[in-house]
Amino acid sequence: METDNLTKDSIFKLIKNIAIPASTGLIFNTFYNVVDTYFAGKEIGTAALAGITIGFPIYFVLIAISTGIGNGTTALASIALGRKDRETYHSLALNSMVIGFVSSLLIALSIKNLVPFLFEFSGASGTELNYGVDYINTIFIGSIFFIINSILNALLVAYGDTKSYRNFLIIGFFLNILLDPLFIMGWFGLPKLETIGVALATVLVQMTGTIYLGKRLYQNHIFKFELFKRCNLRLKTILELLEQGIPSALTTATTALGVFVINYFILKIMPGPVTIAAYGAAMRVEQLALIPTMGLNTAAITISGQNFGGKIYSRVIEVKNKTLLIGTTFITLGGIIIYPFISSLIGIFASDINVINAGTHYLQIEILALPTYIILGLYLSVLQGIKKPNWAVFIGTFRQIIMPFVLFNIFTKVFNMGITGIWIGIVIVNWLAVILTYFYGEYTLKRILLLGDEK
Repeated sequence: METDNLTKDSIFKLIKNIAIPASTGLIFNTFYNVVDTYFAGKEIGTAALAGITIGFPIYFVLIAISTGIGNGTTALASIALGRKDRETYHSLALNSMVIGFVSSLLIALSIKNLVPFLFEFSGASGTELNYGVDYINTIFIGSIFFIINSILNALLVAYGDTKSYRNFLIIGFFLNILLDPLFIMGWFGLPKLETIGVALATVLVQMTGTIYLGKRLYQNHIFKFELFKRCNLRLKTILELLEQGIPSALTTATTALGVFVINYFILKIMPGPVTIAAYGAAMRVEQLALIPTMGLNTAAITISGQNFGGKIYSRVIEVKNKTLLIGTTFITLGGIIIYPFISSLIGIFASDINVINAGTHYLQIEILALPTYIILGLYLSVLQGIKKPNWAVFIGTFRQIIMPFVLFNIFTKVFNMGITGIWIGIVIVNWLAVILTYFYGEYTLKRILLLGDEK
């Protein structure tokens, strides 16, 4: 896709061309996680599934850093291409990769002391703690591949190429199906690595992605290696990337902290692996419902970024309106479709009837919150595209940390609602966040885009 198309072609056409390949890839990424959850729950056991679930917010630290650097790079690179500034595009590529290498080194150094502490702080103990620590430590060793892949994808997405990352995710899904049982169960004489095997398979898949995405970037018509080699580290560029990337990373990190808070309250009210494993399995089912909308955030940030760079402000608002229409329509239909099959879907990931019942109870309530993930994600993506990422940090802290502590305590201690109080609290908090984000987003878009005020 040529760069100019993002500022000229039909918005619906651009959403289709960007979102469908991105969604297709993310479908396979979701199935990838489904495969991990399946093998952990079915082949290793409930304790392994609980350990991975407890480790999920810690894993999200890596995802947060990758997403932050990637989203910051996508936004600034899209704006640079919208201004037809190839030099800045290549400078962003070099400087973002340096940030990525430094970040991965810091993550790897955190393994020895920080990871076990976080598991113990969350309330994990015994077998699930050991399984979880083994899993996260292995993932963190390979953190460089996760972060570099996010940067390579950002540079490709900035000019509308979501097909390369889609291809990687499809390849990674099938590769993971082979590697998971190979390492977990010790096929062909290999040792049985259990949750270390789940993580090792993921690291090898990410390494494959780095090679593939690097080749795709090198071969495309926008990226010129000679121009890249002439770029230098620039403090100004690094600070611009951090200014855009840190709010995005913190937003994703608040998601991790939110899961950490939920895990804490679950283990406090329902000790043991059953309910926490049910929550982990149910989150996978939620991802299945969100599949049709997964690529819309990519489309929103990319198209709005290039049009903001080209000062075509009316198209930015059009992107917001049309992605919201598509997203809310699909997620409503998705929720209606999966509702009758919730127990069966939970059963894919767990054999224990208690886990299935607990996961079903959660999803029957949580399904009311599904539209909130779409609305929040799209508003925050458009705001990122117009270089206004800071709201995401506030709303993430509000939604994931402050209000859950308030409402969970009220519902569980004052009203004695038990685990149901936590599930209802999640729904209420999400809708409150949507209301606040709607008013802030509409005000900001009107002031910045319609009035031409970019300050």
